[in-house]
Amino acid sequence: MNFSFVLDPDTQALYLRGLALTVQLLLGCIAISFLLAIPLAVARNSPLRPVRHVVWLYTYVVRGTPLLLQVYLVYYGLSQFEAVRASAAWFALSNPLFCVLFAFVINETAYSAEIFAGAMRNLPHGEIEAARAFGMAPMVILRRITIPSALRSSLPAYSNEVIIVLHSTSLAATVTLLDLTGAANEVYSTHYLPFEAFMVAAVFYMGMTFAIVRMFRAAEGRFLAHQRPRTV
Repeated sequence: MNFSFVLDPDTQALYLRGLALTVQLLLGCIAISFLLAIPLAVARNSPLRPVRHVVWLYTYVVRGTPLLLQVYLVYYGLSQFEAVRASAAWFALSNPLFCVLFAFVINETAYSAEIFAGAMRNLPHGEIEAARAFGMAPMVILRRITIPSALRSSLPAYSNEVIIVLHSTSLAATVTLLDLTGAANEVYSTHYLPFEAFMVAAVFYMGMTFAIVRMFRAAEGRFLAHQRPRTV
């Protein structure tokens, strides 16, 4: 094995560019999908059957198809329609970064909505009853009890989802974007060292995964401390 190429400043700059784009995709996807998933999770548990079924259909279709297929449909598929190319949206849809982020957000919002909706359904009924006994209105209960409690209890599952999103960002390389995987592929093409080039990218991914795990462990330690068994 030969890792001497890592000392090349151009190679280092290439990996750092890829790392920056990977972090950008991860943070953008998580931030936007988180904000969209909360109201969808509320709608997923709505007493109105049409509202509940529309959200279910969206999450079912998105979770039932591969993310790579969704990226291709957004990046390659929409461009075949003349109405799309002639619309104001074409300015954004002709940008690979926007298309990839858009596909990632659509995918992640569906998964996050189901995670949060499941956490809302599994809340202890006593919490809701106590809030009603204090005279809280339904919207106040939702804002002050249901959503915060569901977000806290879904931290373990959501941390795994964030890690999956991080690893899924490698699909950006399939549509000409230079993320970490794309940078490793460029290094492989230049130096003809496939194992070494992708191993360096793997180290970056493992480092980011470790940071995400530690961050969520700290959040769980703070927000789920009441669930830990008490010692006497």
